[in-house]
Amino acid sequence: MSWKPEMKVINDDKWYPNALVFETKAEAELYAKDLFNRWLISTDHRTVESDLPPNYAYVNGELVYIGPKQEEEEKYSGD
Repeated sequence: MSWKPEMKVINDDKWYPNALVFETKAEAELYAKDLFNRWLISTDHRTVESDLPPNYAYVNGELVYIGPKQEEEEKYSGD
């Protein structure tokens, strides 16, 4: 099991993920909070469980790429 951050934005009830998948819930929550604080249009954030393999770590407030995850990258690139 892995974890994905999701955001809500102004005037929209839908949750939006991105291509980042973290090994731990704590990493995903820290990243979601950081992203939430940087986005001007965000209204809420959360983390959700995922079956995808982790592709990022969040270390000392920085994203660390830990390897390609072809299926996730294709999902967001439209391939």
